[in-house]
Amino acid sequence: MSTARTGRSVLVEAGHAGGEWRLRPDRRPFRWAAAAFLLLLVLTLVSLLVGTGNSSSARAWDYLLGDPSARADAQLRLAVLDVRLPRTLAAVLVGVCLGTAGCLLQAATRNPLAETGLLGVNSGAAFAVVLGLTFFGASSPGALLSWALLGGMGASAVVLLLAASGRTSGSPLRLVLVGSALGATFHGLTAYVLLGSQSTFDTYRYWTIGSLAGVQAADLGPLVPLAGIGLVTAFACARPLSALGLGDDNARSLGHRPGRVRLVVAGAVSLLAGCAVAVAGPIAFLGLLAPYAARSLTGPRMAPQLALSALVAANVMIGADILARVVIRPWETPVSVLLAFVGGPLLVWIARSSRLSTAGAPE
Repeated sequence: MSTARTGRSVLVEAGHAGGEWRLRPDRRPFRWAAAAFLLLLVLTLVSLLVGTGNSSSARAWDYLLGDPSARADAQLRLAVLDVRLPRTLAAVLVGVCLGTAGCLLQAATRNPLAETGLLGVNSGAAFAVVLGLTFFGASSPGALLSWALLGGMGASAVVLLLAASGRTSGSPLRLVLVGSALGATFHGLTAYVLLGSQSTFDTYRYWTIGSLAGVQAADLGPLVPLAGIGLVTAFACARPLSALGLGDDNARSLGHRPGRVRLVVAGAVSLLAGCAVAVAGPIAFLGLLAPYAARSLTGPRMAPQLALSALVAANVMIGADILARVVIRPWETPVSVLLAFVGGPLLVWIARSSRLSTAGAPE
C-alpha cells in the first residue's frame, strides 16, 4: 500500500488487484488538535494548583475534589476561585484570540511574519489607556480594560475605513501600510501625553509590559461575546481564505471578492486582538509563532490551521503564565517577558528558515 499527499487529503492505493486509488481524509490535523486540547486541559489543572497565594498544591487539589476541610478554608477559596481561576480563563481567552487573529492576518496578507500589531490595535489601545489615565481618572483594572478595548477597536475601525477607500481597497499592502502609519501616529501621541504626566507613566508602564496579574472574572464577561463573534467570523472565512491562497485572480474565478474578504478578516482580527490587548496588554510574538507552528503541522488547510493555532497559542499562553508565577517566587515575572525570551530566538530561526517564502502556500 502506498500513499500520495495532496493539499486536502491522502490518496491511499488499495491492496487488491487493479491498483485502484481511493481518497481517504488526512486525519493528522485532528490528532494534533486533540493532543493540543488534552494538553490544554492538563495545563488548566496545573494553573489552578500552582502559583498565586500561599496555599499548597495538595490543598488546592483537595479543594477541587470537594474535601470539606479544604472547602471551609476561606484563604484557599480566595486563591483558587478568585485569583487562579479568572487568571487561567484569561490566559485561555488571550491565547485563543491572538492565535486565531494571527492565523487570519497571515493568511489574508499572505505574509508569514504578519501579526496583530499591523492593524494598529496595540498602539490604539495604548493611546486610549493613556488618555483614560490622564484626563478621565481611570485607574481600576476594569476601567483600564474598557479604555484598552475601545482604543484597540477604534484604531482598527479607522484602519478599515482608510483601507476600504480607493481603487485598491482591501489589498494586503494597503492594510499593512495604513495600519503601520496609524500605529506610528498613536505611538507618538502616547509618548507626548506621557511626557507631561509622571503619575500616568507610573501606571501605564505596568499595563504596557503585558501581564495577567489582577484579572477578575467580572472583567472577562463583556469580552466573551465579542471574542465569540470574532471566532465565528474567523471560521466562516476559512473557505474564502483558502481560495485567496491560490491568488486573487483564482479566488475571483471561484466567486470570491478578495478585497471584501480581507476587510471582513480585518474586522474579525480587530475584535479578537482588541479583546486580548484589553485583558493582558500588548503581548508580542504569540500571534506570529502559533500560526506558524499550526501551519507546519496541518499544511495549507485553513480550518485546521485556525483551530490548531488557537489551541497552540492557548497552551503557550497558559504555560508561560504558570512559569511567570513560579520563576522568581514570591515575586512574579510579566508573562510577556517570558514569551519574548522564547519568541525572539524562534523568530530568528523562522526568518532563516528555507520554508519561510512558501509558508502557508498550497502544496
